Amino acid sequence: MPTVSVKRDLLFHALGRTYTDEEFDELCFEFGLELDEITSEKDIISREQGNTKAEGASDVILYKIDVPANRYDLLCLEGLVRGLQVFKQKMEAPRYRRVSPASGEPQRLVITEVTAAVRPHAVAAVLRNITFTQERYDSFIELQEKLHQNVCRKRTLVAIGTHDLDTISGPFTYTAKPPSDIRFKPLNQAKEYTAQELMSLYKTDSHLRHYLHIIEDKPVYPVIYDSNGIVLSMPPIINGDRSKISLNTKNVFIECTAIDLTKAKMVLDMMVTMFCEYCEEPFTVEEAEVVYPDGRTCLYPELAYRKETLSADFINRKVGISESTEHIAQLLTKMCLRSEVTSDGEQIEVEIPPTRSDVIHACDIMEDAAMAYGFNNIPRTTPRTYTVANQLPLNKLSELLRQDLAAAGFTEALTFALCSQEDIADKLLKNISETRACHISNPKTAEFQVARTTLLSGLLKTVAANRKMPLPLRLFEISDVVLKDETKDVGARNNRRLCAVYYNKSPGFEVIHGLMDRVMQLLEVKPGQGNGYHIQAADDSTFFPGRCAEIFARGKSIGRLGVLHPNVINRFELTMPCSALDIDIEPFL
Repeated sequence: MPTVSVKRDLLFHALGRTYTDEEFDELCFEFGLELDEITSEKDIISREQGNTKAEGASDVILYKIDVPANRYDLLCLEGLVRGLQVFKQKMEAPRYRRVSPASGEPQRLVITEVTAAVRPHAVAAVLRNITFTQERYDSFIELQEKLHQNVCRKRTLVAIGTHDLDTISGPFTYTAKPPSDIRFKPLNQAKEYTAQELMSLYKTDSHLRHYLHIIEDKPVYPVIYDSNGIVLSMPPIINGDRSKISLNTKNVFIECTAIDLTKAKMVLDMMVTMFCEYCEEPFTVEEAEVVYPDGRTCLYPELAYRKETLSADFINRKVGISESTEHIAQLLTKMCLRSEVTSDGEQIEVEIPPTRSDVIHACDIMEDAAMAYGFNNIPRTTPRTYTVANQLPLNKLSELLRQDLAAAGFTEALTFALCSQEDIADKLLKNISETRACHISNPKTAEFQVARTTLLSGLLKTVAANRKMPLPLRLFEISDVVLKDETKDVGARNNRRLCAVYYNKSPGFEVIHGLMDRVMQLLEVKPGQGNGYHIQAADDSTFFPGRCAEIFARGKSIGRLGVLHPNVINRFELTMPCSALDIDIEPFL
């Protein structure tokens, strides 16, 4: 959940009253938020860097509020105050309007064809005659960053650019060029750089270096120019210094470039709706025209309102209450969802504003109704069905076996569920295509390429890491492996297995065989054919020829035991013989 830091006094001033910490905590809970921490800038620096670094820092009290990840409209002070005021019925939810410029000609952003190779979409809007204070300016910048980290997925989906419209002139051109052809003075820098030089410069920047990977391997970089060739921004990295906004900025041009048009429109709507209350005509946004490569034109922001109709009975049943249709409509209106009862008196028509992009289905509306009603006010009832809590049988069996294997002198190991292809194939003298392994499409390291199909490789790596320990080494693990299975809806299934190894100067096959007998004794499976268990000679490339046996229980093959092949031992950087047992324990449930 994102955390929003707001100054307490500024918040209370905007809300029009003062709360105690306990009262505000309760208000947050009622609204579906959580007051996470009450602190100050000085306390934060003192805690993280020491008291000496905190000298001179602000003592202003900060409220850190946890906000649901899908409520983008609550990521800044303006949206938070607006939501709480509507919830407390001190104001009505504002109606946002898109208006034409006084001149009649909207600002135009022209998209060229070459942007398709990097970031094909762009949207834009203008906040006209806005008044900034230091607090409003800080909130404006912070909301951009919150959106970048949240819905924009660290600028990979959408990048926001904000510019002082009075320092540039339209129409604007969104294009893409080779890095060497882009040259401009970036934000807060003293001289001009080419795009290549900027990439090198920002590799050491603690903030911007995290975004370089988005475009640095592309043949062309996206860039936005005004009509005089001035660079507004090189998304998603940095804006130009010429168009930077300040406290004196009166007209703000906002552009969002993206690979996802829906997210771009959502982000633009959020930016303009949160701060259009500071415009000369509150809650109005000046439209901008975007021209696509195929000649199409669209006006943004959309600020689209839509209506959903649902029954009061649906909400009553799902929430567990019995309220009238009129009262439920009032509850939804408190959540910035203007609602009216339809003419038949049974249905509720709910208007979804552009700030509530989180409302997708009827269940989202039902959740808001429950929140407005108050979770603590919902009557407790006895469930119509009940269950008795119990341990999963497979886990219970695993726990029982773990205790007895430890009592037999073996030490439990817990190894990674992911491993390299080499661990489950080459090192065990097998072909990767035979393993039925599930591969990770974009592994970050060579150590974690596939989900393990056997526990043996993990135990052998554990033995290799503990070669200095006194011999013999007796290790076991009871965990899941992952196998491809076309009969499952996800294409794979988990399989609970037991694996044990014995590592000593002699192979110790009799020790592993004895452990298998003990496991079968615990599972109440007697030796013999039919319903019992038995072993028979088998060939397996992982084991030494003639020293491998397949284990059968109740007529089915459940695993293998034997002495490992010398090549397997060498590939795991071991020097002593080793015997192993690997069985499936799920058939014994």
